[in-house]
Amino acid sequence: MSVIAAYNPSIRVPTAADAKSAVEAKDKASASDPTADTKVVEGVTVTISSAAFKASKASDNPNQDIDDSNLKDNIKQILKMIRELKKQVADKLAQLSAAMADTAMTPEQRQIKVANLQASLTALQAGLATAQTQLAKALKDESPEAQMQALGLASK
Repeated sequence: MSVIAAYNPSIRVPTAADAKSAVEAKDKASASDPTADTKVVEGVTVTISSAAFKASKASDNPNQDIDDSNLKDNIKQILKMIRELKKQVADKLAQLSAAMADTAMTPEQRQIKVANLQASLTALQAGLATAQTQLAKALKDESPEAQMQALGLASK
């Protein structure tokens, strides 16, 4: 679930000027009234830093580093395919672990589900191996710098 500040007025992103003025106001208030810090406020205020907003925008396109690279388009596509297959393999492994630990199923049901997940996992791993072979073939005639860059991107 994501929360967008535009739709929720209780969320605000402070700027450096806001932080400075808040500190100055607090200093003035505490100097004149010692009970000023004990103000009771109803509700919840969430402050999201600008770094958090940048991080959330970075996750909008997980393949941005591939798109920004100087590699050929076919290599970029293979790298994206490898990342997607790795993600799917990780998801299947998580499902497999959950199925093996699920005590709500009968042993026979669990065995069938685990076998199906293992078959899916085997197919995904075969696809991943094929994509890695295609990447190796595509990088065969590339410069060593491009090869290192592609291998670094493939390992993420």
